[in-house]
Amino acid sequence: MSNAPTGYSRLQIRLHWVVAVLVILQLVFGEGIAPDFDSMLESGVAAYSAASIAHIVAGVAIGLLMLWRLSVRLTRGVPPEGAGITGLAGKAAHWLFYAILIAAPVAGLVAWFGGSETAGDLHTLVKPALIALIALHVAASLWHHFVVKDGVLLRMKNPG
Repeated sequence: MSNAPTGYSRLQIRLHWVVAVLVILQLVFGEGIAPDFDSMLESGVAAYSAASIAHIVAGVAIGLLMLWRLSVRLTRGVPPEGAGITGLAGKAAHWLFYAILIAAPVAGLVAWFGGSETAGDLHTLVKPALIALIALHVAASLWHHFVVKDGVLLRMKNPG
């Protein structure tokens, strides 16, 4: 018998949605840092526009919130992802979110404050990967809710 929780805690649900909003804002508005980064690489002097500051602050917030989420996940646990290939896919997708959303801010900080074009290129690769992962996550959530009807989607709404 497993002692895994049957749902996510209020804290886990709130952290999920705060990170989701910040990630969407980064995906939509994050390109505003690119001209400042290119200028910094050419001149060696960082230009802190409002777009750059917002991107850096939001990125650091995402990284820190994801570390908090990881800590809560490891100490409190999470509901089981399910059995079979879909459960394995769900578990893999969740861990991939953690890896990307912790590594991306680190790469971004190394790119910006270290003047590393390589780290910047790596950071840029995150966007399409994250969009694909989010699309998969949303599709799987809707599939569980409307096709399988197993209540998985409701775990992000109702604390358990």
